[in-house]
Amino acid sequence: MAISLVKGQKISLEKEGGQNLSKIAMGLGWDVARPKGIFGFFSTTPSIDLDATCIMFDAEKHIVDVVWFKQLRSKDGSITHSGDNRTGEGEGDDETISVNLNHVPKNIITLVFTINSFTGQNFNQIENAFCRLVNLDNKQEIAKYTLSGGGNFTAQIMSKIYRHNNEWKMAAIGEPANGRTFHETLPNIIPFL
Repeated sequence: MAISLVKGQKISLEKEGGQNLSKIAMGLGWDVARPKGIFGFFSTTPSIDLDATCIMFDAEKHIVDVVWFKQLRSKDGSITHSGDNRTGEGEGDDETISVNLNHVPKNIITLVFTINSFTGQNFNQIENAFCRLVNLDNKQEIAKYTLSGGGNFTAQIMSKIYRHNNEWKMAAIGEPANGRTFHETLPNIIPFL
C-alpha cells in the first residue's frame, strides 16, 4: 500500500521483509491548467514544458552528475530518464527517472529530484502535479507526493533520496523555487542536502 507523503515527511526504502529496494522509478506528472474563458469558449491551452531532473551529489555537496532532458543517462549507468515530455499530455507519469540503487556509486550520498518549467510559466498554470516512487521489481507504488495549489514560481524541489546508515531513505521536500533549469534552482537546493 502506497504512502501519501506530506511536505517534509521521510520514509525508508527498505521492504517489509528487511530487504532494501534495488530498482525504483521516480515518476513526475502534471497537467496544464485549463484557462478560464467565457464558459470555456474563446480560450486556448498553452503548451507547458516541465522537465524532471535528478541531480547526484557527493558528501561535500558537489554535483557529480545530472540526469535530465539533455543527458538521459548518468555516466555510471545507474540512472536513466524516460525522455522529454513537452506538454504534460496523457495520463500517469509524464516523465520518469529510473534508478538502480545498487549501482549508484558509493560516493553519491544524495539524489535530488526537481521539476522546472522550461517554458517559463509558473505553477499557477499547472494542475495535478505529483511525484511518486515506484518499486520497479513489482511495479507497485511505494509513496506519492501531490502538490497542492499553484504558486508564482517556476520550479519545484520535489524530493530527495539519500543514504543514511547504509540504507536509502526518501524525503518529500515540496519546496517552491525559480528557474527554467536545475542550474538556476541550485541555490534553493543546497539547503536540503
